[in-house]
Amino acid sequence: MPVLYTDSHLSPAWLPNGHFQSIYPALFRKIKLTYQRERIPTPDHDFLNLDWAEGEGQRVGGIKPPSGVGGMETEGLVQLQTLNSKLQTLVILSHGLEGDSSRQYITGMVRLLNAHGYDCLAWNYRSCGGEMNLQPRFYHSGETTDLDWVVRHAIGKGYTEIYLMGFSLGGNITLKYLGERGTQLPPEIKKAVVFSVPMDLSACSHNINKRENWVYAKRFLGTLKTKAATKGATYPQHINVGLLNQVKTVWDFDHFYTGPLHGFEGAEDYYRRCSSKYIVQNITIPTLIVNAKNDPLVPYESLPIAEIEQIPHVWLELTTQGGHCGFRPQMLADEGVYWSERRALDFFQQT
Repeated sequence: MPVLYTDSHLSPAWLPNGHFQSIYPALFRKIKLTYQRERIPTPDHDFLNLDWAEGEGQRVGGIKPPSGVGGMETEGLVQLQTLNSKLQTLVILSHGLEGDSSRQYITGMVRLLNAHGYDCLAWNYRSCGGEMNLQPRFYHSGETTDLDWVVRHAIGKGYTEIYLMGFSLGGNITLKYLGERGTQLPPEIKKAVVFSVPMDLSACSHNINKRENWVYAKRFLGTLKTKAATKGATYPQHINVGLLNQVKTVWDFDHFYTGPLHGFEGAEDYYRRCSSKYIVQNITIPTLIVNAKNDPLVPYESLPIAEIEQIPHVWLELTTQGGHCGFRPQMLADEGVYWSERRALDFFQQT
């Protein structure tokens, strides 16, 4: 479809560039949201933690939510039972690199969608969401089998209309999942919206190594290396912690750990086989991709603009501002709703 260029989103003057527009919401936007957590087993004897939030007017039969802000405590996790009330549209949300269901871009979106009657399921990747997973493997930018497992689980609960949403790494996973399934996509999935998507993983990995992006690289590497060290202590036959001394960049981590641990020859093989830009042409449902031109992590030049123009079911909307998973508007109204949240709701409500 034709690529959309929009200035409908403009950031506040006190957030003058993509770095400020990315970092400010991540650090200072706080949203109180209570989830109902469900743990489901995976076919390889691991588990996934799913966090549910029901739309207004819906009721989960016999379930008492966990106590505390966000419902993120590991004690007293609840198992969702079959919904007694009539099921409505479900939105499944996938978070970004080293994120989880408590990130502001997830909780802000869930709050707005719930208010408009949508049930939401924000799932946490393996090793994310406050609990280490059981298998040697983690998650990665092209891991779609877990997303498919979550989708199948939701369908098993009775949902017949499902929308997918992804942010950053979760956006790439979502697009890759849609492209891989193509015409074989479960018919319950009707639409998808993704934000700040690194569709070319190699370009984005090299971009984050730039001097001006050191703060993001340091943050990601800090948690990734800690997880690798923890896993290595449990699975020394799978993870060589001695290589951590050689990890100076995200590319290094992917080359020594992410790639080999998940069946790839190294970083570039992993990037090539998992970048959604190479498979997006197979998507068969209405899908909106939203990226900001000033995104510090996803170079504008890396987006497959010409290719997307030829895809009948996919729209690429480019905003001049917004940063990476930011999109704070100039003026906050409607209880602090961000531009990206309103845009997603509008797309879902379109017939």
